[in-house]
Amino acid sequence: MALADYINNKPVIETNRLIIRKMVSSDIPVLREWMPDKSIYTYWGKGPSKAERNPELLFEKEEKPTKSFHLGIAEKNSGKVVGDIWVYLIENDRMAQIAIRLSKDIHGKGYGTESLSAMTSFCFDHTELQRLWTEVDVRNIASCRMLEKCGYTKEGLIRQGKMVNTWCDYYIYGILSTDKRA
Repeated sequence: MALADYINNKPVIETNRLIIRKMVSSDIPVLREWMPDKSIYTYWGKGPSKAERNPELLFEKEEKPTKSFHLGIAEKNSGKVVGDIWVYLIENDRMAQIAIRLSKDIHGKGYGTESLSAMTSFCFDHTELQRLWTEVDVRNIASCRMLEKCGYTKEGLIRQGKMVNTWCDYYIYGILSTDKRA
């Protein structure tokens, strides 16, 4: 398979406790519970956008075909979307940036590690991507720990760089398809 195979049909990835899937309009009530919460944006590089404050806006525009993924992280038992994960800024079908965000209600349950590990494996096992990378505010110790558990390597420190809309110190983490994974 290749990234091009997922332009119109996004993957569904199952783990022991989670289903990583395309979000749908029936998810709006649960997205309203956590997406506007300013506390989850502390290290995100920006505050909640208009669409994040009003999740129904996420479904108003017609979805354009893209190789990028923006998928919901849903609990298998309840079906509730408790986070989301992106694979974007894809360059030459070889490398992409990855990001993950979770409701604060489920922090500390290992859902981040479980979903990041599953998405990383999916990208390397089912697409031609060879490298995934991300930026993490140096103060976000939990995210650094999660990335390292999933096999990502701290590749560098950007001092007083611009991460989204915030000037801060941040790390670059990356993983190659040939690296050992969790």
